[in-house]
Amino acid sequence: MKKKFGAIILSLVAILLILTGCGSTSSAKNEKKDDKNPSSVEAIKERGKLKVAVFGDLSPYGYVDSSGKNQGYDVYLAKRLAKDLLGDENKIEFVVVNAEERVDALKSNKVDIVLANFTKTADREKVVDFASPYMKVGIGVVSPKSAAITDAKQLDGKKLIVTKGTTSEIFFSKEYPSINLEKYESKTQQFQALTDGRADALADDNSYLYAWVKENPNFEVGIKEIGEVSTINPGIKKGNESLLKWVNEEIEKLNKEKFFEKDYDETLKPFFGSEIKASDIIITD
Repeated sequence: MKKKFGAIILSLVAILLILTGCGSTSSAKNEKKDDKNPSSVEAIKERGKLKVAVFGDLSPYGYVDSSGKNQGYDVYLAKRLAKDLLGDENKIEFVVVNAEERVDALKSNKVDIVLANFTKTADREKVVDFASPYMKVGIGVVSPKSAAITDAKQLDGKKLIVTKGTTSEIFFSKEYPSINLEKYESKTQQFQALTDGRADALADDNSYLYAWVKENPNFEVGIKEIGEVSTINPGIKKGNESLLKWVNEEIEKLNKEKFFEKDYDETLKPFFGSEIKASDIIITD
């Protein structure tokens, strides 16, 4: 009897040791996984370069100028992030993406952060972590002055241009199914399609439609705002807590020093003119 009791005790001890070992292994794996996060603050500092996704054809927010340099409101912010994180605004790698590539760029660790006019939505929050907002935006509709669209009902049965993967596509698909959506991969393609007359109107963020019509006076933003006003936020890979925390603290600091007013004056004001004010675009609290 004593032998059987002793055997049972030994078996229980062995099981406890195995379970304890499994727990330690699991914990070690989690720590190892965190250490291998290629976009954590520590990993970025070790690499010595911040990788940022931006648009290359969305003036004045993110575009490539005639000399091949990245410019715009988002780019101005990205450089400041690199300066404060790594001590040098030039320690940055810009990765040009289109709207549909933004989430995948984060998931695949191609970039650390997305600053490509990224509107925060409930669906995107399921797959991306969004830091604090730095700009506000609504959906606008631009059309030729000769056949101005001033009400969404005018588009019933007509063609409306949108960029794939944007809030404009999502909104009109859901709220106005009778409108025929012409979907394009990039901003360049969509605006070219509008000027070529391939559709009746184009829907996109109103903030840069205002800038576009300045350069294209035969068009007007007939619908200045439709749907809810949204925010533009830095996008960060889901679960990257260290970078999310750092960016949130950084944006809070930049707000206090009125950085975004400076960013607006340097990059957006020349495109918008006096009709649009900084307070129409930026978020200061």
